[in-house]
Amino acid sequence: MSQQSARSLRRPYRRLGTAVLVMLSLLLVNIGYIQVVKSDEYRTNPANKRTALDDFNRQRGQITAAGGVVLARSVPSDDQYRYQRSYPRGAAYANITGYLSLRYGSTGLENSFNDVLSGDDPALLVDNVSDLVTGRDPRGGNVELTLVPKLQELAYQQLTAKGFTGAVVALRPKTGEVLALVTSPSFNPNPLASHSDAVQKAAYNQLVEARNTSKPSPDVNRSIESVYPPGSTFKLIVAAAALQNGYTPNTAVTGVSTITLPGTGGATLSNYGNETCANKGGSDVSLTEALAHSCNTAFAQVGMKLGADTLRSQAAAFGVGEGGDLGGLQIAPSRVGDMPDAAAVAQSSIGQRDVAFTPYQNAEVVATIANGGLRMQPYLVSRLTKPDLSLLQPATEPTTIGQAIPTSTADQIRSMMLDSEQEMSTASDPALKIASKTGTAEHGADPKNTPPHAWYVAFAPADDPQIAVSVFVADGGDQGLNAIGATVAAPIGQAVIKAALGKS
Repeated sequence: MSQQSARSLRRPYRRLGTAVLVMLSLLLVNIGYIQVVKSDEYRTNPANKRTALDDFNRQRGQITAAGGVVLARSVPSDDQYRYQRSYPRGAAYANITGYLSLRYGSTGLENSFNDVLSGDDPALLVDNVSDLVTGRDPRGGNVELTLVPKLQELAYQQLTAKGFTGAVVALRPKTGEVLALVTSPSFNPNPLASHSDAVQKAAYNQLVEARNTSKPSPDVNRSIESVYPPGSTFKLIVAAAALQNGYTPNTAVTGVSTITLPGTGGATLSNYGNETCANKGGSDVSLTEALAHSCNTAFAQVGMKLGADTLRSQAAAFGVGEGGDLGGLQIAPSRVGDMPDAAAVAQSSIGQRDVAFTPYQNAEVVATIANGGLRMQPYLVSRLTKPDLSLLQPATEPTTIGQAIPTSTADQIRSMMLDSEQEMSTASDPALKIASKTGTAEHGADPKNTPPHAWYVAFAPADDPQIAVSVFVADGGDQGLNAIGATVAAPIGQAVIKAALGKS
């Protein structure tokens, strides 16, 4: 055979060999992509039955509240799986713990801390190997929370006893610990963790049905996921800006019942019930009186004098607009909204127009004031532990974010808020030294004929704050169009404060 013929015969083999090498290379790349890039997605996919078998045949770690109170645990099962997830405290914590379901996967902390709870976290590798060597079943790590069960469950009971839609957030001002994170309505996570497919489906369909109606969805965590107009509670931010820009607590501001908004062709803004401020017939009042009596006209004018940029900057210093992460739970960003003209600034200065806060954001504002203006990083997870309860990583330490307002300004607002608490028709025991502000927020397409949202933000004791609370009750609670923050939201906040201070 000639050399030319041999070369001709070798060409197809070279091409075939090249093609095989290319296909092998593509196969290896694809395997690497699946094993490395997409592994977590496939592993956490609810349709991955192998992962489900691992999750339900291993003793998953616990989620606990302060004092070791168990919120989620794995209990022995008598079916084809060895363990079933159980939530002993039920609905009061459901939007925090989430659930672990064979059919629907995981939500909440069950999802965000899945690697720790399942035992797949790299930091648990040595323990898992040790378990295999000694013949023990591998176990997951534990997630310990800062929540105080007495406060969490009291707040939940206070909201649900009257069928309120709302939220309660409580923080420890000096550290940022989340003491309560409550939303209502909620749901029982236990049926979703059932090993019965029919039971899981029925429970999940109830949640889906609620989402598709006008009823409030029980699987929405209103404390951190939803924003609402804060009403007069926003006046705390306006007061903070004012006190740093030429105002004092005694500065005279307008006490008239109604003002005309500039550039609107005659649109007006009025105090609640069209009253003059502090019932003084329209004469000027002090800034302290205006806050205590929640006078809209006064704060609208103060806001217009300060201007949009000043208000926006002060709100940002308190964290408005940031959103963020709380132990793997996502916090929706609050907002001030556009303030394109003086009329918009006036409306925004009383917490209306486009201003929208999460209840969590309002808690952070009052906690910062309580802490002398120093903003702390709130945290929900106190520590992660191994199955033997030794630390998996260092316990969470309080972290400062920055000085939102000077300490002297915080002290002034504290005194003003003490007066505000005592001016309420439902004023609490003066011995508790609660500093507070209420809010009543209009909303909806027809705000004058829609029951308003009710707010109450407070901290106590004023001279040594141990707790800061934010209470939100949607759509007037049980008082309809006559609802105000002082009568709907304040009693809930006061009850939580009393419990926290050991006075209930």
